Amino acid sequence: METVYPQIVTSADMLKSTIQLDQLIQKLKKNNAKAAAITNSKLYGMLPFWHELNKQQIHPVIGLTIKVQLETQVCSVILYAKNNRGYENLLKITSGLETRELSELPLKWLLAYREGIIAVYHSEQYSKEALAELADIFLPTFLFVGVERPNGIIKEDEPEIVSIADELSIPITTFHMSRYVEKEGAFAFEVLNAMDQSLKMADLHRLKPSNNSYHILSSDEWLSWFSDVPQWLENTKKMLESCHLQFEQPTHHMPNFPLPSNVLAKDHLRQLCEEGLAKRVKNVTNEYVDRLHYELQVISQMKYDDYFLIVQDFMKFAKQAGILTGPGRGSSASSLVAYSLFITDVDPIENGLLFERFLNPERITLPDIDIDFADSKRMEVIQYVVKKYGKQHVSQIITFGTLSTKAVAREVARVFGFESSTLEAISSFIPSKPGISLKEAYEQSQKLREFIQTEEIRKKWFQVALALEGLPRNASTHAAGVVLSPSPLVDVVPIQSGHDEIYLTQWPMKEVEQVGLLKMDFLGLRNLTIIERILFLINKKTTAHVTLESIPLNDKPTFQMLQNGDTTGVFQLESAGMRNAIRQIKPSRFEDIVAVNALFRPGPMDSIPLYAKRKLGQQAVTYEHPVLEPILKETYGIIVYQEQIMQIASQMAGFTFGEADLLRRAVSKKNRDILQKERAHFVQKAIELGHTQEAASSVYDLIVRFADYGFPKSHAVAYSVISYQMAYLKTHFPVPFYCALLSTAVGNQEKINQLLMEMKQKNISVLPPSIYKSQLSFSVESSGVRFGLNAIKGVPHTFIRKLTQQRANRSSSWEDIFDFAADLTAVHFTRKNVEPLIKAGALDELKEERSTLLATLDAAVKYAELVSPTEESDLFDGDASHFGKSKYVRTEPLPLMMKLQFEKDVLGQYFSEHPTVSIKRNYPEQIVSIWNANQVQKEWKIKIIGLIEEIKRIRTKKGESMAFVTLQDDTGSISVTLFPEEYAKYNALLKEMSIIVVEGKAERRNGKTQIIGKSISNYNSD
Repeated sequence: METVYPQIVTSADMLKSTIQLDQLIQKLKKNNAKAAAITNSKLYGMLPFWHELNKQQIHPVIGLTIKVQLETQVCSVILYAKNNRGYENLLKITSGLETRELSELPLKWLLAYREGIIAVYHSEQYSKEALAELADIFLPTFLFVGVERPNGIIKEDEPEIVSIADELSIPITTFHMSRYVEKEGAFAFEVLNAMDQSLKMADLHRLKPSNNSYHILSSDEWLSWFSDVPQWLENTKKMLESCHLQFEQPTHHMPNFPLPSNVLAKDHLRQLCEEGLAKRVKNVTNEYVDRLHYELQVISQMKYDDYFLIVQDFMKFAKQAGILTGPGRGSSASSLVAYSLFITDVDPIENGLLFERFLNPERITLPDIDIDFADSKRMEVIQYVVKKYGKQHVSQIITFGTLSTKAVAREVARVFGFESSTLEAISSFIPSKPGISLKEAYEQSQKLREFIQTEEIRKKWFQVALALEGLPRNASTHAAGVVLSPSPLVDVVPIQSGHDEIYLTQWPMKEVEQVGLLKMDFLGLRNLTIIERILFLINKKTTAHVTLESIPLNDKPTFQMLQNGDTTGVFQLESAGMRNAIRQIKPSRFEDIVAVNALFRPGPMDSIPLYAKRKLGQQAVTYEHPVLEPILKETYGIIVYQEQIMQIASQMAGFTFGEADLLRRAVSKKNRDILQKERAHFVQKAIELGHTQEAASSVYDLIVRFADYGFPKSHAVAYSVISYQMAYLKTHFPVPFYCALLSTAVGNQEKINQLLMEMKQKNISVLPPSIYKSQLSFSVESSGVRFGLNAIKGVPHTFIRKLTQQRANRSSSWEDIFDFAADLTAVHFTRKNVEPLIKAGALDELKEERSTLLATLDAAVKYAELVSPTEESDLFDGDASHFGKSKYVRTEPLPLMMKLQFEKDVLGQYFSEHPTVSIKRNYPEQIVSIWNANQVQKEWKIKIIGLIEEIKRIRTKKGESMAFVTLQDDTGSISVTLFPEEYAKYNALLKEMSIIVVEGKAERRNGKTQIIGKSISNYNSD
């Protein structure tokens, strides 16, 4: 028998259902479903539901479960889209509710948007008044009463409901809300429901599901539960079948750029491009003119003129507002139009970039211009777009976070009431592999299996976690996507309130694009913020005004630095693997950076040694065919870029660049039929151009081999510009460079330590924190970098703000700690706030020992409480000099090791001279610093001096003792491994905080250097 399903809530309605779309489809097909309706509380998940059911030839119906504020009361209804007009009204209803954050729909809205909608009234407490009101709103044919029979049991009030419906001549339909697929899913749903309430299962205040029959009913269940009222089943079927919604092939909703009525977008675009090209290119040759006119012609044919005008307009705003933008991203850097409009900063002709890689006239797709902005100012550009085109036309895009493997395991355990230590243990049992599922974790982790098997409650926990894994958990804003629509968004897509008074679509990226809306990516790039900061610091301190445009692309010192692998902080080039690749290739021109950025990926990176050898003249450059030489010459005969594949197809077989792009896409899919078909096409055309079948076939084989390896040259060039710019700034302006990098690294101690150590190696002064001279963050000061107050652990932002504010208002320095305390007031001057400052040495300029300052701190706090208890009340009008101050509590200076430890606790490293420094001076032989040891790329014999920071003793499988010892000196720390034989010899010398000399072998493992210790001695022993 054919079955229909009037009320299905899917898991897209967050934490309201466990039904995932693929499970639902399987079940509906198994149950021979003829029609099914989605009835979520928002229109989340609606589009995939409709398309998937339609594909499976199950009649899809779109519904929305809401509460309505009638004149007499609030009632629950399900609204179904009877036709496209009804669907448009559902978009407006859900958008209205969500943008105004209302829990009930006002009656006047229901009256305004009732056209094309069928309503089903269902309530725990049926009301004749409510039903009568709804009957006045919806014509009799558009209103139904839904009657529910949980587990087939007739409820007490059913006769009364039937009587009221008959009296008002309103037909009755069967009502059954499905929230999980099978009966066995009831408990998992109950756990999900508890999660939704943020309560534990044992919580007495938890609202439990009203029944345990929210599963998808079988045909037999429908028939047996409602066997006495077959007409209700028939009404339900007819009601759903009467809903007909058609999603036409989506047209692109291209917004219009505001222009005077007598000006055409294509004419205005051409004018801007011609003006821009004249500014950008000194000598505009015919090649530039022809390329520009060709691109404009394609853009106009595709009706994308307005799109380019919109993008150039907000880019113009960004530049005028001093917001740094990237040189380009992705294939848009291939466009001369984009370059002429100052959207990108890469000359596509100079760099051999093909427009068809961006817009292919033979494959109509929306253009995709993704823009990078300095991440600290990205929102300013989005706000500009909202203001220009109107709040109703611009929206950010929603994205859904899911219950990932570890998240679902922990969350279900929390709802079950497991101890927090158990939650931690569970996390540790699940392997930290990207994309691992719970099922895979169970197979791979013996500890997890053992944990589950020990108790029944744990078995139950695991079953529920498996059932809930992957369900949507929370909604957030997509990191980059912004939608722009010519008509109000609610005509096309459901929206809800977002951040900064910008709406958010209820649908994620894929669905937004599915309905033809224009999506643009406004990306925040941290490295642009760093560059912006470097330029600010340079131009603040020097008379020469440095801009990115003034940086030459052929600077020898910059290439020398790159050849040395000195790329910490340089965009795209700082990983250990990338440094290694750069050292091999030894870049001497900009094109080498482009190549290494394109090659450094799994697969293509195998060609790096070959590229390096050919570049350095250690191996001859060969070509499969003479026609390839001009195309592959710049990459020494190796196919690196997708554009090269397109050029080969054009030169060898006469393909247009549009055809060549289609070939590249087709070949990369590795479909055997397509490969054969394209081979025949390619070879035939090459023969027509005078090439032999053998030559054409061998070149086609080359294309097939490299189709997956090829990287878009446009993207590689654009991002390499940023890489090079940062390398240039590091080479010529190291102090501002490191200062900017340190400022953005606050909170990442490992990165800060790495930068500070590198600065030490380059003899760049790192000045300690100071209450007189330090700014909020790191700052440039007399050829060095001053530590920022926000990099001291435990000092709150409010305290720093108060300190810098009071300092700016003073005409003289603080005399002593009591003066400092009174000025900052008791609100801010507390032991918790000031102790980290003392330990960091920020109060050293008060000319007192840190031990004395620490001992006096409580007295200073009491003084502040007495003199200036609040920020408003100052008992002595800013002059407390006549009030008797407490005296310093003078004590012995801190022991050096304690002083160093305090510094490390609050700053993450040592500022005072490390005890190993003076010891190293006494050693005439070669002692290697730990910093240099950590840079090792190959095995070598080594001798170091270090302070023992930590000793980890373990037993081998044979039961022998060995140890891992962490040693530190003034440049960093390193791990020393002592195997059983060496451990037995030198165990007596292993004491924490003692200084030892280690000789051994340095080797690289998992990207880190470790030392295999062979001999150990105390630093003062013979």
